[in-house]
Amino acid sequence: MSAQRTEALALLGPATDRLIDTVRGLSDAQLRADSLLPGWSRGHVLTHVARQADAMCNLLTWASTGVETPAYASQESRAADIEAGSGRSADELVADLRASAERFLAKVAETSDDAWGAQVRVLNSELFPAEQTVSRRLAEVELHHVDLGLEYRAADWPKQFADIELPEPSATFRAERASW
Repeated sequence: MSAQRTEALALLGPATDRLIDTVRGLSDAQLRADSLLPGWSRGHVLTHVARQADAMCNLLTWASTGVETPAYASQESRAADIEAGSGRSADELVADLRASAERFLAKVAETSDDAWGAQVRVLNSELFPAEQTVSRRLAEVELHHVDLGLEYRAADWPKQFADIELPEPSATFRAERASW
């Protein structure tokens, strides 16, 4: 296992736990409130984080089988899934977040060493090695935890996360938001 994947994977479990701990006790109304992302409620953000875990599972399936398995069927279906899931109850949102995180970790565990070098993509992005799915997942969890607009801030990111080299556009996005 590469050092970058090992480090990102070691950070991912605690990052996911922190996110779930933040939202677990919130009410339905609190999760329907605005997030820091324009036009998105906290429910939108949490649904997006859950669907991104599933998208990364699709990419690991692609890497493992060699059969192109899109992260999302389309940009439109991605948006529709987020919209459809955003109004669920707090219990449903948290359960989905937890279950999708568990699915991703299970998929990582079953991915063979040979598959990590396979080239995959999200929608129309440039190809990237499947190896990056773990750091991309970690970035989604940490960045969107801040986007909830609750007590978790960029200043709360573990130093190890701040030191991980993230793929673009995450690296630029993180640098811009670090000043918040």
